[in-house]
Amino acid sequence: MGHAEHGYNYYIKIWAILMVLLVISILGPTLEIFIVTMITAFGVALVKALMVAAYFMHLNIEKRYIWLLLIGALLFLGGFFIGVAPDVMNMEGTNWVHCNGYNDANRARIAQEAQMAEELHPGQGFGELTIPAERDCVPQRF
Repeated sequence: MGHAEHGYNYYIKIWAILMVLLVISILGPTLEIFIVTMITAFGVALVKALMVAAYFMHLNIEKRYIWLLLIGALLFLGGFFIGVAPDVMNMEGTNWVHCNGYNDANRARIAQEAQMAEELHPGQGFGELTIPAERDCVPQRF
């Protein structure tokens, strides 16, 4: 079924539902309740993604094996992430290096920006900005 069979009102209705879900996902975190934030961030995003796939990509009128291919690909992606996450997200180990990002060039740039900000807005405390004088990368041994 193309747009000719069910008209543009069909797409406007789906769009309106997606806009309501967008507002919910924006307002949810303002309550500052962790579970509400998670539900509105990930739950609503999942519902919106399924609606877009079903109605705008017309998967709702495709053969069932198209959905199975999509779900299979997502499961494969999730399995791949679960398989590599322990190594990629590891924050410790004998060869792990923690880079703090404050090399000499960054320290000089930030100091110059602080000086310019202090000149533009005197008395605001920009000139008191201090940057750690550590090495750029510090090996971490745990």
